[in-house]
Amino acid sequence: MSERKHIVSAFDDDLLNVQAKISEMGGVVEELLALALKSLKKRDKKLAQDVIMMDKQLDAMELGLEELSTQIIALRQPMAQDLRILLSAIKIASTLERIGDLAKNIARRSIYLADAKPVKISNSILQMGKATRAQLSRILDAHAQKDANLAVEIWNSDVELDEMYTAIFREVVTYMMEDSRMIGLGSQLLFVAKNLERIGDHTTHISEMIYYVVKGEPLGDDRPKGEPISLGFATINPED
Repeated sequence: MSERKHIVSAFDDDLLNVQAKISEMGGVVEELLALALKSLKKRDKKLAQDVIMMDKQLDAMELGLEELSTQIIALRQPMAQDLRILLSAIKIASTLERIGDLAKNIARRSIYLADAKPVKISNSILQMGKATRAQLSRILDAHAQKDANLAVEIWNSDVELDEMYTAIFREVVTYMMEDSRMIGLGSQLLFVAKNLERIGDHTTHISEMIYYVVKGEPLGDDRPKGEPISLGFATINPED
């Protein structure tokens, strides 16, 4: 093998290594979210504490991937799509770390909710959690397959999570207005729903990175979003 072919092969191995580390991070994030939602459903404080501790692993993985990508850029000086892959990898790793933080926040809320009385609205939040997990799984598949079309589909479909959050927001606030004893519990439930909605937003950011890598241009900033929440006396944008 000539020296040039050896260099190209080594660079390809570097890119594959970066992509593999993104997939590994994605797997950890999926597990964190699944366990956080399980701790919420089962009212399991011990499991919630485990999720909180596991998040530290994700922080270390993000740092390692950022250092690796930066080193490759400095040594290889990649151009065009190769450079886009590395720059996007850094951004995707940061986004996955944020999703991990949101899963950790859900676990923290579940510790509080474990001692509260069960309420019907919890089922709606668990359904939203299931949809959020599915969206996260799909975007990780799109990344692994470099599937720009699937990335766009997920980018457009996030409005469904926005609408689920809006419905939950209205229902919880109604409970809180009807019974002041629900304010503390309702606030925790709203935090959980908001964290799930934010995870959905982060998956759309990954969609944009995938599209940028494959197509070499931005996806855009006109993503469909949920309607503002009207409570009769006030209107609240669910994106706030």
